Amino acid sequence: MKPLGIEKLYYRQGPDHRKGLNTNFLQIKNTFGFKGITLGKWVNDNEKQLAANLIFDAFSDLALLLNVAPIVIGLRGNLSLAFGTGGRKGVQAHYNFASCTLHLAKNAGAGALAHEWWHAFDHYICPFLFASCSPLDFASSQWLNQPALTHHPLNQRLDLFFQAIFLSDDLCQSSQYVKTAIEIDHTFQTNYFSQPEELTARAFESWLQNRTELKNEYLVSGTKKSKLALQGGYPLRVHQLKYGACLYDYFSLLGELLESKG
Repeated sequence: MKPLGIEKLYYRQGPDHRKGLNTNFLQIKNTFGFKGITLGKWVNDNEKQLAANLIFDAFSDLALLLNVAPIVIGLRGNLSLAFGTGGRKGVQAHYNFASCTLHLAKNAGAGALAHEWWHAFDHYICPFLFASCSPLDFASSQWLNQPALTHHPLNQRLDLFFQAIFLSDDLCQSSQYVKTAIEIDHTFQTNYFSQPEELTARAFESWLQNRTELKNEYLVSGTKKSKLALQGGYPLRVHQLKYGACLYDYFSLLGELLESKG
């Protein structure tokens, strides 16, 4: 099958994961270890093919940036993917924690994939970090409620990440990133941007977009020049260097441990 030239739709600079060929959603499911994939009934064959190629490249790039095997993206078969179905009006993408499903809108999911994947990971990892949490809890929020983590080298690295996101360098007060998010919430009279899970998701996606190894606008965009970025809604570059090192150490060790287990 000849490729459809989707590289012209969204800027991408990175390796040719598909060897110049088209892919499909079954291959996505098997490659990345998703529990299941649902496609909307109004998604036509051309849209399905375009989306499959874009999503395959995006998740392949994500695995490469995290230094993990592609199968890790599906979170041990706990994460499902839906395209063009179950979306929310005006929302590019969202993670449904009740069903553990990452939803991508048919015509507006570009750039939000990394943000929503982090929500899925943040939700999935919670019971591995904390002895006491509900099925709907996110690790980011629980870290503020019960900072005593289950002892494990991986958890220690995530602990350092959460410290870098939420606390100042002396660990005695909130970070400037948190303070700015609270100010943004006050401006818009909402309680959204300063939520722990949103703070960490924006930190994660901005770290990915600033990586120099590759670029993928379908995976992540808008963390540099968007209105929210200009308002200070994303961490400063100097902050990214600190927490980014924690993230890279975490996922690199995760990849090593999983590889050693075969």
